[in-house]
Amino acid sequence: MSSEVAPIAGLERTLPSSWYCDAPIFKLERQRIFAREWLCVGREEELAAPGDHKVLDVAGESILLLRNTSGALRAFYNVCRHRGAQLCRIAGAAAAPGMAVQGGVAAGRSIVCPYHQWTYDLDGRLIAAPHMADTPGFDKGSISLYPVAVETWGGFVFLHLTPEDARPLLSQLREIAARTARYPLSALRIGHSIRYEVAANWKAICENYNECYHCGGVHPELCAVVPAFRAAGGGALDWSRGIAHRDGAYTFTHSGTTTRRPFPDLNEDERTRHKGEVIYPNLFVSLACDHVAAFMLEPRGPERTDITCHFLFEPEAMAQPDYDPNDAVEFWDITNRQDWIICESVQRGMQSRVHTHGYYAPMEDFSLDIRRYVTERLGPDAG
Repeated sequence: MSSEVAPIAGLERTLPSSWYCDAPIFKLERQRIFAREWLCVGREEELAAPGDHKVLDVAGESILLLRNTSGALRAFYNVCRHRGAQLCRIAGAAAAPGMAVQGGVAAGRSIVCPYHQWTYDLDGRLIAAPHMADTPGFDKGSISLYPVAVETWGGFVFLHLTPEDARPLLSQLREIAARTARYPLSALRIGHSIRYEVAANWKAICENYNECYHCGGVHPELCAVVPAFRAAGGGALDWSRGIAHRDGAYTFTHSGTTTRRPFPDLNEDERTRHKGEVIYPNLFVSLACDHVAAFMLEPRGPERTDITCHFLFEPEAMAQPDYDPNDAVEFWDITNRQDWIICESVQRGMQSRVHTHGYYAPMEDFSLDIRRYVTERLGPDAG
């Protein structure tokens, strides 16, 4: 069977189906995208105090993210410079029974390797190496952990696995920072989180988020609140201004209303319209007037993506006696699960021997972004 798909007038071809399904392409994406772009890994509030730390799986690499004694965020590969042992035990790894030193971040002040007890400060510098003081020429001051670049924006924490090549985060955000400037992103706090495991390629999930051609058939609850998502196949939506709700509605809940106040610095449009942003390669930010839904994608393989959805609210709203995030959380959870189910259907369909390419309809023009984004980084002949 030919691998070529005939052009169809008025339609643009997607990436090859193999680019969504094959392990070699996913390996190449890890090398040329996930290791060379800023990736969102969480919120600043998750490491609030000096000494707080997390061990993360970032594109297949074990990364130690921490807040140092001065309160600054630092990140390192979870690898001792001596013999390569992991400094901190990863989730699911067994502890050795009876071992005197388990290693990891000790007393919020140092990082100890469990193998030979080489010890580093929270800026990654080697500060102790047992029985090495009399070794000729050995200078512990010349040894530091392998660094990972850290930057923050809007309360989100971003990592770059190749810090020597990292451009400033704002150059990757481009105009997104300006479009969201009136939303108090840095001041918001996590009011609820849901973690999903989706049997679909990360690019299929990005494409789904980037178009509303599917909304009329997949999201009846969403379209009841935002009829514009259904009109004309979701075409001609003005995302820069935001998408209008139905009359009397202004936020993403089943009623379209809430007891929470709108963020105080929003303009008139932002108080009644919904905005959405994609920060490639792994963060979606959906902005309502009273809350933000943030989706962090963690590609685990060519056919699996883990997604953490944080629901962000004003601390003032969370402090109210009647605070209840469920009006937004339940609405989003229904919408999310509808999306994940249809993305999993797409993933299964793309495995068919007859499906070598798909097509973008005209109202899916924003979905072309992922095609351009990936092709620019992998090259048109990567597959």
